[in-house]
Amino acid sequence: MAASGSHETISRIAGPIEQWGLYRKSLLFAELSRIAYLRQEPAAAMAQQIGLPQVEFFDVDGAQSYLFSNEYDLVLACRGTEPREWNDVKADINAWPVVAETLGRVHRGFKKEADDLWPVLEQRLLENTKELWLCGHSLGGAMATIYAGRCKMSYIKTNPVELFTYGSPRVGTKKYVAHCTVKHIRWVNNNDIVTRVPPTWMGYHHVGEEMYLNAYGKVRKHTPYQRLKDRCRGFVMGLKAGKIDNFSDHAIARYVEYLYDVLIESGELPAPF
Repeated sequence: MAASGSHETISRIAGPIEQWGLYRKSLLFAELSRIAYLRQEPAAAMAQQIGLPQVEFFDVDGAQSYLFSNEYDLVLACRGTEPREWNDVKADINAWPVVAETLGRVHRGFKKEADDLWPVLEQRLLENTKELWLCGHSLGGAMATIYAGRCKMSYIKTNPVELFTYGSPRVGTKKYVAHCTVKHIRWVNNNDIVTRVPPTWMGYHHVGEEMYLNAYGKVRKHTPYQRLKDRCRGFVMGLKAGKIDNFSDHAIARYVEYLYDVLIESGELPAPF
């Protein structure tokens, strides 16, 4: 699901990202994942607000990503699914697992999207000497996951520091997941339907450390039974609000909203932010 329209950014960078805590980084990369849906002009303006004034846009056959950077950091933000883009729809439904460049197997459609952009991205990243971060929402999260593994296999000088994904689908098989060694924070919002596909019976598994937002937007560690109860609660709350929770929970705007609240409540937010 695409992000809608433009928005004022919350995050502000005044030094290396690595100095930040988990929730502050999570909000930053959620915002950049949201910005990745936008056209170049508004995307550049919002990245400038955040403190990443250098912006590069890459588009190969509809597969799109941004590089945002300043003197300290370089962020690769992959664009997620645009329902109106047939290329994205094909990527999402083309779910048969194929051999990955690293180890194991990955989703054929996600790999095709990643393959389209990788030659130009790799060439650019070979020059990089800054701290490298990756992020993405939905299909963008899947692409960022694949790129994180490729960066470690490439001659790129700087390995990714960390990968942040939001509403990401399962990307690869158990062997592929075991080979993914980049630190990965994977955010899941309650009933977000995309996080449950492709199905496990096809051999797919999730990568990284799951951070779960419950029906009230709070970070929680749940047992399977508690998770089921919470999802039912969220679904009923969604119906009362006139929404289908499985789809509304996938919106990147919802992740940004909840992560801002989580950050405020955590006490991690410095003053001024």
